[in-house]
Amino acid sequence: MTIQELYYLYIQSTGVATDTRKIADGSLFFALKGDNFNGNLFAKDAIKSGASAAIVDEEEFSDPENRIFYLENALLSLQSLARYHRSQLTIPVIGLTGSNGKTTTKELIASVLKEKFTVLYTQGNLNNHIGVPLTILSIKPEHEIAIIEMGANHLKEIELLTEISQPDIGYITNFGKAHLEGFGGEEGVIKGKSELYDFLRKSNRIALINTDDPKQTELASDIKKISFGTGGNYHFSLLENPDHRISIEYNGMVINSLLTGNYNFSNICAAASLGLYYGLTPEQVKQGIENYLPQNQRSQIVEKNGIVLVLDTYNANPTSMEASLKNFSSFEGSKTIIIGDMFELGKDSAQEHQKIAELAEISGFDSIYLLGENFFSTVTHASNIQKFHSTKEMEHYLKDHKISTKNILLKGSRGMALEKLIDYLT
Repeated sequence: MTIQELYYLYIQSTGVATDTRKIADGSLFFALKGDNFNGNLFAKDAIKSGASAAIVDEEEFSDPENRIFYLENALLSLQSLARYHRSQLTIPVIGLTGSNGKTTTKELIASVLKEKFTVLYTQGNLNNHIGVPLTILSIKPEHEIAIIEMGANHLKEIELLTEISQPDIGYITNFGKAHLEGFGGEEGVIKGKSELYDFLRKSNRIALINTDDPKQTELASDIKKISFGTGGNYHFSLLENPDHRISIEYNGMVINSLLTGNYNFSNICAAASLGLYYGLTPEQVKQGIENYLPQNQRSQIVEKNGIVLVLDTYNANPTSMEASLKNFSSFEGSKTIIIGDMFELGKDSAQEHQKIAELAEISGFDSIYLLGENFFSTVTHASNIQKFHSTKEMEHYLKDHKISTKNILLKGSRGMALEKLIDYLT
């Protein structure tokens, strides 16, 4: 089967599916395989559930009469189909990656651009070698612009994702201490994320850069660019805000976001810059940013029963953890932090957890709770620190011990599931 023939099956379908539990009538099913599953086993079920056709990569499951077709590798076929579909599109595609803030930035950009355009953007965490092709293949004729989030935890992954998504504009939010294990250290992180710059450079496309980040300025020096910050095309100012939510100023206009943390300043400015670049009025940009309501436990503030909860439980690495603690230390009134282990740090794990524990000790918090085996192993001296092996262990503790401070921060890697503690805190 040629790519053109596969594309014809896609065009005739209602969309692409890889999970028989989510088959929509008329969808094109790809039988992907993993360590614990084999989609080939479910190809017939997909057809019975309403799929228009299925692609398998084990010949014994091929059944052309029932529209089950064999290709050598279902995953590579899915990626090739997405790449081919991208080549047929004429709409602008924005691609972004980075160590921290990429999902929040993606959603801010979408919220802004939706003030003028019909926007397709990455849903949930579909930002890997499967999710990016699925996102590209969900772009329909009615869409006027697309925003593709690209995640990576090892070298060459961003290279693959940019080749599939072919972004017209690329943005790296920052270079931080994330996925150190897979990248082999901080230099590996920089090299891996910069694969986006490599694509933009060789294809003569555009980089969005934050001129206040010297690493971005250095690495994108020879690429066509849109820039924001104290220098560049678009200039923004960070305003003091007594409720700890971020406000910015642009040409005398004040824009009030619902996000907390100065680290979100660049995320907001990136979204505003792209809105202005694509012809939105400042008023439309303001509306888009102010309409964005964080609901995914990323820099989200929840006020309930006199308690201010700062929820940042979706992900954590040393860079984002340090930023969160420094931001939270500026809150008025009594403060408790509940921080959970940071994953995928490899050989640097013990050292990085120790650094964060020491930062917590000196930051003036009333109570400090460290959760997870990595934090449990840190050496601490302050009397206001308690440690728990797991979130479940602290959950039991909170049933009998009420935290009474005005402000509470929850921050940790997704696998710690700190959101399970929320009901015990308000």
